[in-house]
Amino acid sequence: MKASDIMVRQVYKVKETDSVRAVIEKFIERRISGLPVVNERNEVVAYISDGDIMRYIGKHDDYVFGSYFYMAVIKGDIEEFQERVRRLLPLNVMQIAKKKVVSVDWEEDIEEIAAILGKKRIKKLPVLRQGVLVGIISRGDVIRHTFESIL
Repeated sequence: MKASDIMVRQVYKVKETDSVRAVIEKFIERRISGLPVVNERNEVVAYISDGDIMRYIGKHDDYVFGSYFYMAVIKGDIEEFQERVRRLLPLNVMQIAKKKVVSVDWEEDIEEIAAILGKKRIKKLPVLRQGVLVGIISRGDVIRHTFESIL
C-alpha cells in the first residue's frame, strides 16, 4: 500500500503570509492540531502544531549559565500569560512554525510511513508529489488501513 492509497486528499493548510490567529481559528473550527504551511506554489515551507503554540504561551523558566569566571541569568518570563497570548495572535505563522518539515512522497510504502511516524514521534506527515502538497497522513490513517482487513 502506498501513501496515495491512504492519504487524506482534502488538506487544511495555511499560507506562509497568514497570522497565528488564522492558524488558531482553523484549529478550533476544524478540531485539528496541526497544519502544513505552504507558499504560493502549494509547496510545504513549514508545519505548525498545537505544540508550537504551547511552547510560545507556556511558562518559560529562568536560565542560569556560567563558568568559573562569570555567571549570567536569562529571565524566563517578564510578561503575564494573557499578555503572551495576546502578543502571539498577530505574529506571522513563520515566526513560530517548524521549518524543517518531515514529509513523504506520494509513492512511499505504508511500512516506511509507519516507521517515520514512530521513530520521529510525529502525528502527521504531509504527502508531496513533485514537491507539491497533495495530501496528509496521520497515525490514525495508518492504523485504520493496516488493521481494518484483519479485525
